[in-house]
Amino acid sequence: MKSLDRFVRALRRLPGVGPRQAERFATYFLRASQGETEEFMAALAAVKQSIKLCPECFSYSEADRCPICADPDRDRGLICVVEDPQDIEAIEKTGAYKGLYHVLHGAISPVDGRGAEHVKVRELLTRVQNSPTSIREIIIATDPDSEGETTALYLADLLRGLVGQVTRIGYGVPLGGDLDYMDEMTLGYSLKGRTKL
Repeated sequence: MKSLDRFVRALRRLPGVGPRQAERFATYFLRASQGETEEFMAALAAVKQSIKLCPECFSYSEADRCPICADPDRDRGLICVVEDPQDIEAIEKTGAYKGLYHVLHGAISPVDGRGAEHVKVRELLTRVQNSPTSIREIIIATDPDSEGETTALYLADLLRGLVGQVTRIGYGVPLGGDLDYMDEMTLGYSLKGRTKL
């Protein structure tokens, strides 16, 4: 069945969806009522039509600017740089951060042929240079993997001298974690990022 195979292949392009899961999704839609299928297609069309990138931080927004950039109570001298829009949600849930964000939409990965020109680095530099308020600090909150580290080091180098300070989020031992269950790399980063009590 060519149409079903095509649908399964399309579903496999979704992040985190393997062959078995794509087949289960396809089967679900085959069994779903016409109304459910139409609702899904209408919701997908609506999100593609109404969601755009915020011109300031490049997160997703239905308005001209996202709610965070439009909020006058946010600290405009503080920018947290993240890889993806969903990273903002994770940080916002903590309630510990009240500044602005900048979404790169990926990370630098020379191995995969993805350089600084493939993510929103130029836009970050332009934003910092044209900011009406002086930027005190840029917090780099990229993932703690090789691409995230490469991106963090690259950004720190570019931003040095343009802003008050460039910092990196801490990472290491989770609260409630046992040291004997931690891998060497996590413990190593925890020791390097230790803070004074």
